[in-house]
Amino acid sequence: LTPHFEIEQYPGAEAVPRSLLLEKVSDADILLCILRDRIDSELMDAGRKLKVISQYAVGYNNIDVDYAKQKSILVMNTPGVLTDATADLAWALLLAAARRIVEGDHTMRRGEFKEFDPLFMLGGDLVGKTLGIIGAGRIGTAVAARSRGWNMDILYYNRSKNEKIESELGGKRVDLENLLKSSDFVSVHLPLNADTHHFIGKRELGMMKPTAYLINTSRGPLIDESALVDWLQQKRIAGAGLDVFENEPAMAPGLSALENVVLTPHIGSATITARNKMAEIAATNIINWHLKKEPVFVVNS
Repeated sequence: LTPHFEIEQYPGAEAVPRSLLLEKVSDADILLCILRDRIDSELMDAGRKLKVISQYAVGYNNIDVDYAKQKSILVMNTPGVLTDATADLAWALLLAAARRIVEGDHTMRRGEFKEFDPLFMLGGDLVGKTLGIIGAGRIGTAVAARSRGWNMDILYYNRSKNEKIESELGGKRVDLENLLKSSDFVSVHLPLNADTHHFIGKRELGMMKPTAYLINTSRGPLIDESALVDWLQQKRIAGAGLDVFENEPAMAPGLSALENVVLTPHIGSATITARNKMAEIAATNIINWHLKKEPVFVVNS
């Protein structure tokens, strides 16, 4: 970006203080932001010269896209490049939850393993089980494709038909209730918006098998976290793997005390390749706009 623009970069690793962000955006033509920055009407009004918002993420629920469109501010993001990294993490959580990897690690570190026991730390099987994909976009499709090695049956819930999942994996598109009742593993891959907030709540959790596992690598508020804690405490589902949380970085009371949930700190895209590519696209989007070329990825028209 340096050859094209005068750049001011916040030097801290923590979130930019709101007052400072409002102050600095007042003289900015372009804002390159990350998911934790709240880009709302107040901030866009403060950005009197603001023409472009380039988001360093695929999701953009932190940005009021409709208000940006009213203000003729272009919003861009970085999809695609983090698909494999996030799909890999979904499977890491799935395997860790089913085979109790983190719990086993803690047992070893505490010196609690004494001898082999045929009934010790029994976990869930994967081969031949049913994987339910909620949201069959890029990442959901990649998660489904990784099931080949376990010969799993695939069910998916999506607004439209997914030809790849059906033709290559023999997957079947079903309604949400059917998916929840039939799946041994449920992996959530929806965008967060007004329609998907608490998409998985008490009612939906109640449809799942007591032997099933819930995986979420998309957005925390898609799941009613307090309801999930209740279900896990009562062992009404077998376990969960979560990379995102409803009120990050905080977790619902009781969640961190549970052994039947694996928790990671929003690292779905945290590989060197994915994060570098995200940065490159966020910058390329801006440079292309500046040079009157087509940006790589545009959220609003």
